[in-house]
Amino acid sequence: MGGLNPAGPALDGGVKGSYLRRFFRLLLSVIYLIAGIAHIQSPDGFLAITPGWVPFPEQVIFFTGVAEIAGAIGLLIPPRIVPHIRYAAGIGLALYALCVYPANINHALGNIAIGGETASWIYHGPRLLFQPVFIWWALIAGNVIDWPFRKG
Repeated sequence: MGGLNPAGPALDGGVKGSYLRRFFRLLLSVIYLIAGIAHIQSPDGFLAITPGWVPFPEQVIFFTGVAEIAGAIGLLIPPRIVPHIRYAAGIGLALYALCVYPANINHALGNIAIGGETASWIYHGPRLLFQPVFIWWALIAGNVIDWPFRKG
């Protein structure tokens, strides 16, 4: 059964903390850290793709950057130091990836230019298809789920 496990599921056939898992958790943390800094330092591109129905877009973009940075840091803190922090970070980053999906859709369907450039579907298609993978990745990195790694 691949359910939720706040204590952290066993992965890779029952081996917790595998090198592969650590590598992907670190990689996801770096990705979200860079994205979070970009949201705060250079919000214009993110503001351009934010749907019009989002209230207070400048503040939302700023706080999404803060959320990305906090989630990235949370994934790196060992559970023995702060219990359940990775679990919370995993859930938070998964929800974040879900919540920003409308901006990615808006960017693609609206063909919105960022920095004077529009992107083709060679960019938008994989980006939209990969968003559920980011959600899954955050849940795996946070020890929230174990699918498809757990045996039995």
